[in-house]
Amino acid sequence: MTQHPQETVIGQITSVFGVKGWLKVFSYTDPREGILAYRDWTLVLDGKRIPVKLEEGRRQGQGIVVRLKGIDDRELARTYGGAEIRVPTEQLPELPEGEFYWHQLEGLEVFTVEGECLGKVHHLLETGSNDVLVVHATASSIDQRERLIPYLPDQVVHGVDLDNSRMVVDWDPEF
Repeated sequence: MTQHPQETVIGQITSVFGVKGWLKVFSYTDPREGILAYRDWTLVLDGKRIPVKLEEGRRQGQGIVVRLKGIDDRELARTYGGAEIRVPTEQLPELPEGEFYWHQLEGLEVFTVEGECLGKVHHLLETGSNDVLVVHATASSIDQRERLIPYLPDQVVHGVDLDNSRMVVDWDPEF
């Protein structure tokens, strides 16, 4: 499924919550409650785009629960399970210098400080201690291995150049 260029995925609906149409949401925002700052969501489910309005939401344990306008029963809510939650990218706040959204890092070509191409950032993983870049091989990479590289600015990641879609890492290609 192609990502709409002006949208960013900020979470996913995981399941129903209670009997009144509330939904459990896995939020990709940091902090998790940040997802509640956006009122106009586009849900993407099985290739269909569904515009919805966030009525209310709150933290519930480790996750977030929300009520969407017009969804007030469990069976209707269930049909939205698994949907991606997207918002217009221009609604995201500006980040401080040197900080990036995950969607900005995805697709960057990754080079070692010696100039060897390791591949492209496919996606990132949140591990608790630090985020991890999942780098997939490309036609121009030194081999066809997938690599997991910790996203540690200054220690491992020495530079991110969004204009040229490049990232430089201090990483031994043997790992």
